[in-house]
Formats: sequence, C-alpha cells, structure tokens
Amino acid sequence: MPQNELRLLPWSGPDGKPCYLSTDDTSGFMSRLADNIEAVQLGTAVELLEHALEVLGDQDAYPDDLRPLLTELTRALGDVLRVATSRGHLLAVVEPHA
Repeated sequence: MPQNELRLLPWSGPDGKPCYLSTDDTSGFMSRLADNIEAVQLGTAVELLEHALEVLGDQDAYPDDLRPLLTELTRALGDVLRVATSRGHLLAVVEPHA
C-alpha cells in the first residue's frame, strides 16, 4: 500500500520512529487496539486539560506544580496531534479528492 494508505499508529517504535499499520480490516485486532489506545489518549488529554484549568484558576497554586503539569500536557498534546494526523490521513483515503 502507498504511504498515504497506511494508518499511523498511536505509539512509536523503540527508536522513536512512527509505526504504521497496513490493513484493509478496520475491525481487525491491531485496528481495534489502535482505536482503544487513541480513545485512552484523548480521554487523558481531556482530564489533563481540566486539571490545568483548575491549577491556572487557583491563585494559591505553587509554581512547582506547573512543571510536572506542563510535562504531562506536552506529552498529551503530542498524542492528540498524532491521533489527529492519523485520522486526517484516514479521512483522505476514505474520501479521496475528486
């Protein structure tokens, strides 16, 4: 399959390089696993965003609380961008330009 028909998976390989899935079976084990991991990643991002809003709204929050929060938010943002990229590629394959 050409690169644009491969699914970007929501995890990286051991060397940090992207992993791709080549399959037409959207209900196969690997597709379902990727869907589930993406759902967990998106849910985690929602929880972190809610926590960040709480911390930002707390006038008594300590600056030391921000560093670990920013680290987790950065990781979650990377995950969300990977999911968005993957789904954008899938949409382009499903709905090709006329």
